[in-house]
Amino acid sequence: MSTVYINSASCISVQDTLNENILQNLTSESSSNIIKAIEPNYKEFIPPAMIRRMSKTVKMSSVASHYALKEAGIEKPDAIIVGTGMGCSQDSEKFLKNVIDNHEEFLTPTFFIQSTHNTVAGQIALGLQCHAYNFTYVNTSSSLEFSLLDSQLQINDGEAENVLVGSTDEQTDRTMELYCLNNTIKKETDLPTDYLNSTTNGVIWGEGASFFVVGKDKTENSYAKLKNIQISNKVELNEVKDFIQNFLTQNNLSSKDIDAVILGFSGDAKSDMYYTEAMNMFPDSAQLYYKHLSGEFNTASGFSTFIACHILKEQQIPDIMMINSMKKENVKNILLYNHLGGDDHSLVLLEKA
Repeated sequence: MSTVYINSASCISVQDTLNENILQNLTSESSSNIIKAIEPNYKEFIPPAMIRRMSKTVKMSSVASHYALKEAGIEKPDAIIVGTGMGCSQDSEKFLKNVIDNHEEFLTPTFFIQSTHNTVAGQIALGLQCHAYNFTYVNTSSSLEFSLLDSQLQINDGEAENVLVGSTDEQTDRTMELYCLNNTIKKETDLPTDYLNSTTNGVIWGEGASFFVVGKDKTENSYAKLKNIQISNKVELNEVKDFIQNFLTQNNLSSKDIDAVILGFSGDAKSDMYYTEAMNMFPDSAQLYYKHLSGEFNTASGFSTFIACHILKEQQIPDIMMINSMKKENVKNILLYNHLGGDDHSLVLLEKA
């Protein structure tokens, strides 16, 4: 497939990522097991009557997509593609609670209608009055990667020139309780956690929304070239090196050509072994990690893609993300490797635009 460009990037996360000097203002969080996104003042973007009916993920996505389109100078994209792991789980919980409280009778359909995973893409399209291709991917931790892959196909097939691509996930009280019960989320006794040398299982859970405009042509604002994406549902620990090596070979690169590799260390001792295995392949690269900044969640790779875009554009690597001491003056190729709990492995290759 031919190269496409990431022409804008916007993110709402547990960091203050809507403001300027993002790379200089990153702060780590390791003492709380559930961390919430820093939300903007929604009244500046959404009419108050609509805000009441919107779940958090729809509100975050509406604002992040607004910023992404504004930065790219586009009013209506040729396609809207959103990836999400959990969708509108707030409204799903409200609907299920209604079912129980009302003994399955006299239910209002509103929460059910708004609880579907494609509500986010639909609401963005309604706001823009955009009748173009509209699609939602629900593939746990590789939802964004599938969305980016689809945008690449849309552009390569001549179906679109500019595609709005996003990823979004929210926290809900009941789901967080269940995650604590099944030990997905770290026990409070295991905090603070050392993300790189954790001996305990479980993660610190975050949330957020990241949106990008992927275009056919390079612009003055272009952040990166989206070179290639590889996704695999299952990779055994002893297959990690082959999984990455085959991807590099496919793109005519060696490990020495990768200036920075961004790994999804989450503090979960059981599944972080994959990243340790991958790390050993890149002794000459700047090795970075990011989930101590964003928390772990289904579409946390949206945050790493956003940060990678800024690293390529600004040509600087934040010290707070460094694993090794390898500093690079010129960052051309960045490889992102992510999975969630050992499943749904993804590789994304970005190049300086």
